[in-house]
Parts: sequence; C-alpha cells; structure tokens
Amino acid sequence: MLLAAATMPGMEQSVIVVTGMTCDHCANAVRAEVGRLPGVSQVDVDVASGQVKIAAEPWPDQAALREAVETAGYELAG
Repeated sequence: MLLAAATMPGMEQSVIVVTGMTCDHCANAVRAEVGRLPGVSQVDVDVASGQVKIAAEPWPDQAALREAVETAGYELAG
C-alpha cells in the first residue's frame, strides 16, 4: 500500500507499510531486500509503525516491492 508520495528532482520518495516486523533484525531484512531493487537509493524503516520510506529513481513496480518484502519474510500491507 502506497501511503504518501512526494517527488524531488529525479527522485521519488514514498512510504509503504509492511506488516509483521517486530525488531531491528526485521528492519534490517526489509532494508536489505528493498534496497536491492534497481533504482532504490535509500530505505528507512520504522518498526513500530511498519512504515518503510523509500527513495528511488525509477520507482520499482508494486510487484517487485511486494516480492522484496515477502523475500525478507514480511507482508506489504494492502
């Protein structure tokens, strides 16, 4: 689920919500998998809220994001 989007010159920043994260290990797993997607330059994870802020250019498609989150062992909300 895409919560918010704001564009900067050449870079899109958006927030997705990931369910099932409970600790720093969870955050690191999501950060690593999402960070491997082409174009992703930054991934910030807030475990408490489940929000994952991503900066990317180009923006990865929804299927690729979902697969990365599932590979990490969690679910993309929505």
